[in-house]
Amino acid sequence: MTDAARNISEIASYHAHIYFEPETRAAAERLRGFIGERFPVRLGRWHDAKIGPHDQSMYQVAFNTDVAPSLVPFLMLNHAGLSILIHPNTDNPRRDHIIDAIWIGRRLHIHADVLPETGAPEDAGEINTQPTILQDTP
Repeated sequence: MTDAARNISEIASYHAHIYFEPETRAAAERLRGFIGERFPVRLGRWHDAKIGPHDQSMYQVAFNTDVAPSLVPFLMLNHAGLSILIHPNTDNPRRDHIIDAIWIGRRLHIHADVLPETGAPEDAGEINTQPTILQDTP
């Protein structure tokens, strides 16, 4: 452990991985709609099978750091029993997913061995939502 604190400027963006089963897909669809109408984010593709380090069906939501203070509490209150992994995007994808992540709902297994320990921090990408509902801001 180092004596120096890490600076939050290491975080280029965030990902939320929203997991679902066939019987909870409707809840995942509803949550996706809620997110898209309220937040400027990049909604990723639906993955109905294992992909990368994830064993369960999911979709990803990429978002900029300025969206985190409102989106994360929204997910806490509206996850409808779904498991959600939220992680920063820094230069260490393995640490981001395994050590520095937070879980909403039930924690699921992540395959750390397929994640690199180094890489360029990922930005949120082009926003593909057009929020129409104004959210309370902290």
